[in-house]
Amino acid sequence: MSDFPVFPSGFEFGAATSAYQIEGATKEDGRGPSIWDTFSRRSGAVSDGSSGETACGHYHRHREDVALLAELGVSHYRFSVAWPRIQPSGSGPVNTRGLDFYARLVDDLLEAGVKPVLTLYHWDLPQPLEDAGGWRSRDTAERFAEYTALVAARLGDRVPRWITLNEPWCSAFLGYGNGEHAPGASEGTPALAAAHHLLVGHGLAMGALRAAGVQEAGIALNLDQVDPATPDPADVAAALRAETQRNLMWTDPLLKGCYAAAEADTWGELIERQDFRRDGDLALASAPMDFLGLNYYTPSTVRAAPWREPDPARRTAMDNRFEGVARPGVRHTAMGWPVVPDALRRLLTSLGDRYGALLPPLHITENGSAEHDAPAADGTVHDAERIAYLESHLRAASKALAEGVDLRGYTAWSLLDNFEWAHGYTKRFGLVHVDYETEARTPKDSYHWYKAAIAASRNRAG
Repeated sequence: MSDFPVFPSGFEFGAATSAYQIEGATKEDGRGPSIWDTFSRRSGAVSDGSSGETACGHYHRHREDVALLAELGVSHYRFSVAWPRIQPSGSGPVNTRGLDFYARLVDDLLEAGVKPVLTLYHWDLPQPLEDAGGWRSRDTAERFAEYTALVAARLGDRVPRWITLNEPWCSAFLGYGNGEHAPGASEGTPALAAAHHLLVGHGLAMGALRAAGVQEAGIALNLDQVDPATPDPADVAAALRAETQRNLMWTDPLLKGCYAAAEADTWGELIERQDFRRDGDLALASAPMDFLGLNYYTPSTVRAAPWREPDPARRTAMDNRFEGVARPGVRHTAMGWPVVPDALRRLLTSLGDRYGALLPPLHITENGSAEHDAPAADGTVHDAERIAYLESHLRAASKALAEGVDLRGYTAWSLLDNFEWAHGYTKRFGLVHVDYETEARTPKDSYHWYKAAIAASRNRAG
């Protein structure tokens, strides 16, 4: 037991998934189309030409997955609700059959002794809302608040922890900035409007959750530990632009009620056209949160670069005069991401340094690795690289705690192998292997290691 990272009594361990990545059943029980259903049909959008139409079959096998969670010994399970199941058109009355599914899931989790942690939006916007402008439009933020109120009215008495948005950076910039994710747009100021309306939507949703009386509410951000490639002032300035795009444009409005100081240098002329901002938006975005969720996988090293598109009228929101550079000498995951566990410790401590008393308690809401794992001849799945990743990042989190970071929990991504967005089914992050032909689940060695790590921590804490 002494070989496992040390955590204090009450520290929470969990596992996570998201609706579109695991549920399947995209045309059942009144569910409407999402932007990912539409995007996945676009030629070349998903590397293997797949979609989440079947995924892991969780919609029909959720009790099997709850049993895996109970056996794993996690304190909580982070899942997301599919907005198109609740409101197929993105507005209007509840689709009762869709909401009934999540009510059953919550009841089964509680019966198994696993705390439900509910994410309201994990990228699956109802397609009719995208047709009306998507997150570029303030109306989508308002519809999101209405959807939040509907879900909270049904589940608010049984779900103790709520997350409004998952990784709004991805929604805004991979979705509207470079077209890598749904809806597949590559835009400039409209992508910045999407980012802003996601913040507004978060604030409006927080109000709806407070009105429903939920116990805890916050957001999950994929923040980045950004380092300049060299001490050259040009690279240092480029790193600040990268940090502004990835971190500060989210954390400053959320925690300080202000826009990032370097936004003009980061976006140039694009940020000058900001009629999408209104008085009162910062007050909405900075509504007090009970926690801040942090999704972390890998750090970034950047250097200065010129505008890729000199003409501001054609420039996208992802063109910020920096470029990533390789990080040699470290292992890389199957995603090609460098493994630098201490970057997680640095990121956690830097948040406290920057925001001080404004920073709420932290939860690591996603952390994990895609690896080249496959069943052996006897059916077992040996994934030593994933175990090493989890162990080293849990140790980094433990060190951050020892340095005074108010970190309350850690959630592994992901419980199951799943549809990995634009990578389709070619990347596996799961603690549990999924045979996509049969939907059979096989716990990997990492599942058993994580189970032992959780048990060891609890035994030490007494």
